[in-house]
Amino acid sequence: MLRIGIIGVGAIGERLLNTFLQHEEVEIAGLCDQNQERLNAFKSQLPDVSTYTDYKELLKDDKITLIYLAVPPKYHHQIALDIISTGKHLLCEKPLANSLAEAEEMASAAKKAGIVHAINFPMVYSNVFHLYKEKIQSGLIGELKKVEVNFQFTEWPRQWQQNDWIAGREQGGFIREVAPHYIQMLQYILGDLQVTASFADYPEDPAKCETGFISRLETANGIPVLFNGISGIGQKEHLSCKAYGEKGTIDLVNWSILSESKKDTNSEVLDVNREKQFDLVHELIKGTKGETSLLVDFDEGVKVQRVLEDLLHQ
Repeated sequence: MLRIGIIGVGAIGERLLNTFLQHEEVEIAGLCDQNQERLNAFKSQLPDVSTYTDYKELLKDDKITLIYLAVPPKYHHQIALDIISTGKHLLCEKPLANSLAEAEEMASAAKKAGIVHAINFPMVYSNVFHLYKEKIQSGLIGELKKVEVNFQFTEWPRQWQQNDWIAGREQGGFIREVAPHYIQMLQYILGDLQVTASFADYPEDPAKCETGFISRLETANGIPVLFNGISGIGQKEHLSCKAYGEKGTIDLVNWSILSESKKDTNSEVLDVNREKQFDLVHELIKGTKGETSLLVDFDEGVKVQRVLEDLLHQ
């Protein structure tokens, strides 16, 4: 039984909490949040689970095997170091930290402690993503010429994410919140990316996050990867990651749709097997048992953080 403590039960923390509850080999042992009303709401659902407003009190529970850290990025660094010092395994929300230096210190500490360390990048566990990867790496679309990533948001923050920090410049914005998923996916497929130019648009209020950005990255062998994002537009949210090859294109749309085109055909939505997908929780269980597992570790998180910082500060 994998006994889990969760630090941070906001919208994102609750989403993975519900995933944990679906697994027979997992027990939720403790919940921590500074919002007591939020904890009270979960207490009615999970009466046997201990609740805390101070994460250090949760860490004193020796029976907890793994901590899921789901607080805003600004607070990852110190809390993660405190978790690591207890020897508990750690699953952290993305991005890994709020700076490259913090991310590097967290990765170094986790490796020295010998714990399982992973980041919640859910696309790695979907068959949609693995088919996308296969289409590119196998050469089915021919020699890769370019990748374009587009983020189009009706509003930011989105309706289900309304809070001050995610709207703020210090640790929020869609570059920090959404771009890491695509950086991680593309580096998983293409290898390390380097930012060659990046331009972000900001409102007059210095506390508010970006309203748009355009960035150019490239792979080690010079394939261009373009990022283009905007918020506050009269259009339904649309996300796209399109790879252009000499024989065809493959487009990952809104996380779960694959669209393919060839020289002589129109774009066609592919039928993707939705069964027997990888599962983050199963992979965590395997990892904590010392078995080979598919996890995005803190080393990958550092690589994502390096690109993320260049997107923001180039």
